[in-house]
Amino acid sequence: MSATVMEEPLLRLRGFRNLFVAGVVSQFGSQISYVALPLIAVTALGAGAGEVGLLSALGTLTVLLLGLPAGAWVDRVRRRPVMITTDVLRAGVLLSVPVAWWGGWLSMGQLYVVAVLVGAGTLLFDVASMSIVPGLVGRPRLTSANSLLVGTNAGMDIAGRSAAGLLVQVAGAPVAVLADALSYLWSAAWLRGVPEPAGTEAPAREPLGRQISAGVRFLFGNPVLVAALVQGTMANLAFPLCSVLLPIAIVDQLGHPEWVLGAYLAVGGLGALAGSSAAHLIGRHLGTGRATWLVSLVTAPASFLLPLLGPGPWLWVAAAAWFVLTFRTGVNNVLLVSLRQRVTPDDMLGRMTATMRLLLMGAIGLGGLLAGAIGELWGVRAALWLGAVIMAASWVPILLSPLRQQP
Repeated sequence: MSATVMEEPLLRLRGFRNLFVAGVVSQFGSQISYVALPLIAVTALGAGAGEVGLLSALGTLTVLLLGLPAGAWVDRVRRRPVMITTDVLRAGVLLSVPVAWWGGWLSMGQLYVVAVLVGAGTLLFDVASMSIVPGLVGRPRLTSANSLLVGTNAGMDIAGRSAAGLLVQVAGAPVAVLADALSYLWSAAWLRGVPEPAGTEAPAREPLGRQISAGVRFLFGNPVLVAALVQGTMANLAFPLCSVLLPIAIVDQLGHPEWVLGAYLAVGGLGALAGSSAAHLIGRHLGTGRATWLVSLVTAPASFLLPLLGPGPWLWVAAAAWFVLTFRTGVNNVLLVSLRQRVTPDDMLGRMTATMRLLLMGAIGLGGLLAGAIGELWGVRAALWLGAVIMAASWVPILLSPLRQQP
């Protein structure tokens, strides 16, 4: 890119602007469903901890089956059509939920299928989206671009999760899911204006299995990427342990209305927004490696306040701790994603991203299953304690690796 383009504000770059706008309403809708689908399961279908945990896990466990082939495939095709197609397909799948609700045949089985299909679409969309960003803005501007994207997603977390509880309470969960479906159609319309960067596709004639192997070898041959992977895997295992059973804890056990659940989750979105907004400044002063492990270490004690979730002020003590931990997540998401994109060649981005997501999203799925199993056997608080311990220790892999020295 020329120096003139490099100095141009990111949102004046047409391709990046369209990608940004496409994500705004789509992410808002996704956070509504994040709250609405478990609430449908709990309040309308009488789901218990195990069923809620399985519902949370299915969308992410889809990555275990599709993750590696998805990355190799995205590296050999144009990425914009992949994003548009998965937006349209996810909209159709989610529309089936309110239709079934109003028809009187909604079941947990259907919610499980929806979780799997939406998870598959999200996998393909995210791999393509993260792979296209370097070509739209250039590698020197990745931290700024990711700070804007992650910060916007966090802002939509706040708005979406806050609105979700109110929307479910006022209009019902089916209307909330319908809003998410429409948001994917909005995203698809805006993505039509995103250009396809040239020269990013791997040779299609190379066997898919060989491309997959090359991507796996690239990631595990780079100690910086391995450290980022281990840290992210630990954090992603801990987060569902601390959040999947919140509809049961806050609505069923503590007896709060749905808007309180939405407000609690929105506090997390506020923390991620603050962290992602500060990430560029923190990374510039401390360096990427030092910033990620120091911020994680300083915020680790907040993990042990999450299991104190209870009646009265303890609910908001736990919410404050949730803010601190999601602040750390916002910082790490911007700095580590940018680092991964900087050290990976264009024609390997899809495979690197998908291999990362295989374990990162797989950890979320495993965390959801563990949350459900532990909740059934020993109660919600036991799941919260396990998540707190894993979260508190997740800075160690960075400290013990070359990643800590990365600028």
